[in-house]
Amino acid sequence: MPKRPSDPARLAQDVLSAIRRSGHAGITSQQLALQLGFKGKENRYQLFDALEALLDEGRVQSGKKGRYVAPGGRDTVEGSIDIISSGAGYVRIGGGENDVFVHNRNVGTALHGDRVLVKLMGGRGTRAEGKVLRVLERRRTEFVGTIHKHQGRLILVADDQRVQRPFLIPANESLNAQDGDKAIIALGEWKDSRDAPRGKVTRVLGRAGEHAVEMHAILAEFGLPLEFPESVQQASEEIEDGVTEKEIAKRRDVRMVPTLTIDPDDAKDLDDALSVRRLENGHWEVGVHIADVSHYVTPRSVIDMEAANRATSVYLVDRVVPMLPERLSNNLCSLNADTDKLSFSAIFELDDRARIKGEWFGRTVMRSRRRFAYAEAQAIIDGADGDFKDEVLLLHRLAQVLRKERIANGALEIGGNEVKFKLDEKGAPIGVYEKVMGPANWLIEEFMLLANKRVATWVSKQKKGPAAPPFVYRVHDLPDPEKVEQLRALAKSFGHSLVVHKDEDLPHAINRLLHEVKGKEEENIIKQVAIRSMSKAVYSTENIGHYGLAFEHYTHFTSPIRRYPDLLVHRALAHYLAGGKALDREALEISCTHSSRMEKQAADAERASIRYKQAEFLLARIGQSFEGIISGLTNWGIYVELRENKCEGMIGLKELPGDAFRFDQERYVVVGQRTGRRFRLGDELRVTIKAVDMDRRTVDFALDDGGRQVTTSGKFQRKPAGKKKPGRR
Repeated sequence: MPKRPSDPARLAQDVLSAIRRSGHAGITSQQLALQLGFKGKENRYQLFDALEALLDEGRVQSGKKGRYVAPGGRDTVEGSIDIISSGAGYVRIGGGENDVFVHNRNVGTALHGDRVLVKLMGGRGTRAEGKVLRVLERRRTEFVGTIHKHQGRLILVADDQRVQRPFLIPANESLNAQDGDKAIIALGEWKDSRDAPRGKVTRVLGRAGEHAVEMHAILAEFGLPLEFPESVQQASEEIEDGVTEKEIAKRRDVRMVPTLTIDPDDAKDLDDALSVRRLENGHWEVGVHIADVSHYVTPRSVIDMEAANRATSVYLVDRVVPMLPERLSNNLCSLNADTDKLSFSAIFELDDRARIKGEWFGRTVMRSRRRFAYAEAQAIIDGADGDFKDEVLLLHRLAQVLRKERIANGALEIGGNEVKFKLDEKGAPIGVYEKVMGPANWLIEEFMLLANKRVATWVSKQKKGPAAPPFVYRVHDLPDPEKVEQLRALAKSFGHSLVVHKDEDLPHAINRLLHEVKGKEEENIIKQVAIRSMSKAVYSTENIGHYGLAFEHYTHFTSPIRRYPDLLVHRALAHYLAGGKALDREALEISCTHSSRMEKQAADAERASIRYKQAEFLLARIGQSFEGIISGLTNWGIYVELRENKCEGMIGLKELPGDAFRFDQERYVVVGQRTGRRFRLGDELRVTIKAVDMDRRTVDFALDDGGRQVTTSGKFQRKPAGKKKPGRR
């Protein structure tokens, strides 16, 4: 069998790597084909396409006797550059195991995320160093920031801390932007690093510091849309309600089964509902009913293309930026109470021990009888009377069984609490609190997990040959071993252990650790580090399972209003239920990759909005002191989370008094070079709010020892008298 080429981008990278390995002698297309294992005609054509693309981009040159060579030879590499706070960068090569350090004086015209060509220049120890020769591809060409007047000229300072250079704005390309405005600029041509990069203002958002302006700036910074195009809005307004007699006749009618929704009290897009009834055989029928977005949003329509591009709804501190226009997300598709709705359902027959005795998937028409807020459902679980009390308590009992079984099978219990803000009428933060998950949340979560797992399992069994048909899975890889070791060391510093004899034991060991620290002062930091040790879940057509949930098969079926992969899952499931042929794997994988990337950008934007509000909250508290706990350590500083309000800031290593401090990455500790004083994750500190930079959304702390010794015991201690060097317990 000939080796099957990978996707075009990966194939081009494989070809380029082979050409680079050939050095100055070069390599012919025939030698390339043999080396890469491409034997068939189709494979050869793809190889020629890759070569042609590389030639057009200037990454490959055609040499003598039909040989291809890479400019620069063996001493150059390509990769994406990550800029750090000092202005230096790391160029990620391949999987990131051979990163090349680039000093800030050698970054050239590269900006964070750009794909660059780097000349290798030796290095120190095992760390390779290099110099950016040129930018091959800009990751982004639009930037958002604040306009400042400097020496009579306008500049824009980007909000993104990783963009170190200010942009010069020519007067005739400023759109009348004024000093103190937030604006979006388009990067102009920039070839010489000695010159300032030039930008053209494309949109003035408003005055920096105004709540709505800052939220729009965050969306723009992460490349997220501020509004829907007029064509999409118009198309959505023209969609008619799909609940017609003709459509109902095609579907399973579950409108008479007791059905309810449980959501946050301010939610407007209700995309899931649960139904429950007792069957004649004594078993329970539980229906997971999901909004049938696929009925309203058809492939390649203008709404579908916009949704595919957005890939997800975005949740900032004060607003939702929806994936679908409001007519769909809050009206036609939302499972509002006392209204007939089109749905796609997973219906299970369960016994009293929540074991599956039967299942059915398909399109339905349903009607929610009651909308619950989480607090209302929780009150019933806690013993209060209310509507549908029996149904809520039954679903709660079955969910508890499912949850217990899932955890016994190795699922991780790492769900963290959300930071929320109380905002005044102008959007200013007047309070910070944590939104705590409880049994009512778990009730919904367990049945959504069940539906996601069983849909993926069903599709994976529809084999026509050796492999399952192409599908969209939600996958989660094994954790990073190095980060697991950091978690082990942190646990040990608090007197806990993380004992693992084999990979399969790790989830159980982490769960035991989390149970040990529950309710203790170190709980939050250990939970944070446990989360950081995990890989990121992504979408993929390659089913490697979901490590964190301990599921062999898993997908996202339950939120098509706010996640585009769920819409793809609905379409694929309907297609395979109807006996359809295998879908295009490559097209699905492209959507998976894009959706995973957009999901990360949305999460980054959400965190940025939280950081902004935290900074704004602390701006009025400069000079005040708070108790906190070390939440992060880096080469440049110590990050501290304040206990009282969960806000985070940083103490620069150079600002620590009494010694020169360095970060020891191997031991994951900051150490004083003369005194030996140590700072570890989880250590308690007292800090003073020193400064707040609203443009950068950063908070600077100063260490406020006050005669106190840093410990990992969860308590502050006085320094022992007569000792010059502080010790640790």
